[in-house]
Amino acid sequence: MSLALDAAAQDLLFREAQTANTFTDEPVTDEQVQAIYDLVKFGPTAFNQSPLRITLVRSPEARQRLVNHAMGANGPKTLTAPLTAILSVDLDFHEKLPELFPHAPGIKDTFFAEAAVREVAGTQNATLQAGYFIVGVRAAGLAAGPMTGFDFTGIDKEFFGDGKQKSFLVINIGKPGPDAFFPRAPRLTFDDAVTTV
Repeated sequence: MSLALDAAAQDLLFREAQTANTFTDEPVTDEQVQAIYDLVKFGPTAFNQSPLRITLVRSPEARQRLVNHAMGANGPKTLTAPLTAILSVDLDFHEKLPELFPHAPGIKDTFFAEAAVREVAGTQNATLQAGYFIVGVRAAGLAAGPMTGFDFTGIDKEFFGDGKQKSFLVINIGKPGPDAFFPRAPRLTFDDAVTTV
């Protein structure tokens, strides 16, 4: 069975797309980021929580503050990317639920009154949204370099001192540069990954 998405789009989003490790100096504009967000915001989350928050790191000063929390090669990669995004979960996402989930206005207080519950649910759903965001970056004709090799506690103190956001992923974004991609690593086969019960 074929997919509804044509082969070129499948290649752009998945088969030919890879994590970029180098980038050109071509800028990534606010308009491009707006277009990416306006597409991926429609990806589903539980109760339409939409807990993902994206912090765009553009200035040299902010970039250096971020790189101070990088591990290994992630620092140099981040210094040379045209745009870097810090992805975080809004731990007070429930405050927007009356607007985002209006047919059940009481859910804010009945399901999400406790901070620990919000952190688990928000982290699960923000992580889901991070996947949409990476595919959205690819849909814009750009490459994404997602990284977890950072001191996220340090990033939170540096950028989100109020404790209302908790970072979990840093993504470099731009046009791929020279030797941007490592050789494609193997993937699991369908039979290895999928079980029918």
